[in-house]
Amino acid sequence: MGNIELKITRYDWLSVLVIGTSFSTLLSLFGYYLLGLPPINGAWFGLALGFFITIFSLAFISFMNHYLLPNIDKKFWNTTAAFFSFLAGFLGTLTTYYTLQYSEISIIELFSIHPFQSASIIGLLTYLMGALIYRFVKTRNEKEHIDTLFIQSRVRSLETQLNPHFLYNALNSLAELIHQDPLRAEAAVIKISTFLRNTMIEAPLITLEQEIRNASDYIELENIRFNGHIQLSIEVDDAIKNSLVPKFSIQLLCENAIKHSMINSIQPFNITIHAFKENGIRINVSNNGKEVTSTAFGIGLSNLQERLSHLCEGKVTIGHLSPPTYTIMLKELYEFSDRR
Repeated sequence: MGNIELKITRYDWLSVLVIGTSFSTLLSLFGYYLLGLPPINGAWFGLALGFFITIFSLAFISFMNHYLLPNIDKKFWNTTAAFFSFLAGFLGTLTTYYTLQYSEISIIELFSIHPFQSASIIGLLTYLMGALIYRFVKTRNEKEHIDTLFIQSRVRSLETQLNPHFLYNALNSLAELIHQDPLRAEAAVIKISTFLRNTMIEAPLITLEQEIRNASDYIELENIRFNGHIQLSIEVDDAIKNSLVPKFSIQLLCENAIKHSMINSIQPFNITIHAFKENGIRINVSNNGKEVTSTAFGIGLSNLQERLSHLCEGKVTIGHLSPPTYTIMLKELYEFSDRR
């Protein structure tokens, strides 16, 4: 949990800078107005104050999170953070004062008479604001961590629903082949073993090239049952071969085509996989079989839709009813990644 508590993003720092400068500017404007001083001077003082406090906060918190807090007992974290938060406000205020005292910007007399006492008060306010921001960031990070764990658990659950379905079909094919051709049955056992070993990769996302290979192996196994009646054509742009796609995604669309479109097909059953770039990545899986009569998704396609949504904000759609064409759409964001 320590890493979660210490994680602060660039967006967080930008928010702190905007909120801090806005708050200090408004507060300075109001103070200068009450004292009869030029409001524009109050605006400049507030902007400078918010800027310098944020700079010191960035330096101190980065130092703490990377070098100090991970190496001390957690019971001292709050005290240490309180001290450095106060110090950021204290030094930020003094830096603002000494930077502007030689400028044409008028400074409130209290700062000139009691610079250190004034800096101490603002340092205390900085600590209180830092404590609120810390609670917000920690709560958000914990929620994101829980959401990530849930998504990972959900994806694993969906994948376990896909594997047994394929294994059931493969074993049925093998059972038929044992009586017809024992030698081919032995070769099929080895191929099934190889395929299952490839699909046991733990990563939910694999390269497009790997997924194409999985789909090709699957078609070879299905051709044991259908006596080579299935023909597979593959067209993939070289530029996107290393793009990441959900495991079993293309293979599932090939399985869906065989299950629903190959009915009573007397001609060679052709499946075509075409992957290309178009507003991201598009993967079309089409066939020359029976046209699609229902646009409602079954369990397999619904699972694929959910995995695409969880893993990469993608989706699967029916491109054409005849010839049957299903399209996987992925965002450009997930191209050329080193993630495995």
